[in-house]
Amino acid sequence: MENERRDDSIERRIRAMCTRVQQIQQEGLYFYNIPIEELHGGARVLVNGREMGMFASYGYLGLLGHPRINAAAQRAVAKYGSGTHGVRTLAGTLTLHRELEDMIAEFKGAEAAVTFSSGYVTNLTTVSALVGRHDYVFSDKLNHASIVDGCLLSGAKFVRFRHNDMNDLEEKLREAPTTAGKLVVADAVFSMDGDIIDLPGVVDLCRRYGAWLMIDEAHSLGVLGKNGKGIEEHFGLEGTVDIKMGTLSKTIPSVGGYIAGSADLIRYLRHQSRAYIFSAALPPAQAAAALEAFRVIQDEVWRVEALRSNAEMFIKGLKRRGFDTMKTETAIVPVLCGTDEKAFAMTREAHQEDVFVLPVVSPAVPEGLARLRATVTAAHAPEDIEHAMDVFERAGKKIGVI
Repeated sequence: MENERRDDSIERRIRAMCTRVQQIQQEGLYFYNIPIEELHGGARVLVNGREMGMFASYGYLGLLGHPRINAAAQRAVAKYGSGTHGVRTLAGTLTLHRELEDMIAEFKGAEAAVTFSSGYVTNLTTVSALVGRHDYVFSDKLNHASIVDGCLLSGAKFVRFRHNDMNDLEEKLREAPTTAGKLVVADAVFSMDGDIIDLPGVVDLCRRYGAWLMIDEAHSLGVLGKNGKGIEEHFGLEGTVDIKMGTLSKTIPSVGGYIAGSADLIRYLRHQSRAYIFSAALPPAQAAAALEAFRVIQDEVWRVEALRSNAEMFIKGLKRRGFDTMKTETAIVPVLCGTDEKAFAMTREAHQEDVFVLPVVSPAVPEGLARLRATVTAAHAPEDIEHAMDVFERAGKKIGVI
């Protein structure tokens, strides 16, 4: 039976994806899963023996490889070893974990915080732990897949509202029973478009309709706000988000995710979240790296301003060259190409001129909206950005994007 060729839906699904990948590879247009050999500062990498400018990094403040953060990770391994004794609830909690969670709570202006093994798991477990049957969860249509999966797993009534459309959200909230539990979830910065949620509008609606508010700050921690503290600081609305979610693998150069909020909320998650109860604790080196990264952000606030200046330069420069960067206001800068084929071709041209950037194509984005999802960091020098823009311009003219 094992050697017989099956022809069921599972086999067809696998075969279709493999065929698509193989075709793209044969055409020399496959740019995913490329091994990076070395990091040369925050803005350059070594790939296949060639030094390239990195314009696909989530390390927005250029902290990857920071000597203080590396040293903290090394000290943790020397003290605790490479792992823990199990899950957090049983024998896996270290004093280091509590120090990290106290730091996150302080940084986010919350009473308490809890950490998880990944950002994806954080959204999945938090949403599914908070709402269930007879509850309603409202999700922006462009929310990250981890939020969508958490909503589906929860069993709650899953209601999606038009992207950043407060009128549509209000209409959906109005239709929900007044006695039902209601949770509104949105990205702070949307990972494909780079635009920012209308936090004042969402906060107002949640207050008027008695809904809890959860904001995913995966791409806004270290990016928004004068001190990089995120979307509440950006809008001057500190303390208005009930459930503050973030990751430890983007601006923070480690791994994991967190929830910050009231002491009762965090106590509840420690005893109700399946991902907390049944997943291994963060390794000591990763917890220590994350903890030191928050300290570095506080000590080196100049990085936040450098990132903001670089993002503004990148967006304005691309627009002047004729590119459509959609509605981005942040370090995530979509370079709209149109078709998947043009996005792949643009990537090929950029790589040939040593600019490391990656395409986002359907079904990750709607057909016709394929793009390069370029990012800038605080580590980029102005000449790095100018070079990348010049490369994109030459490629765009050659491919017919501009």
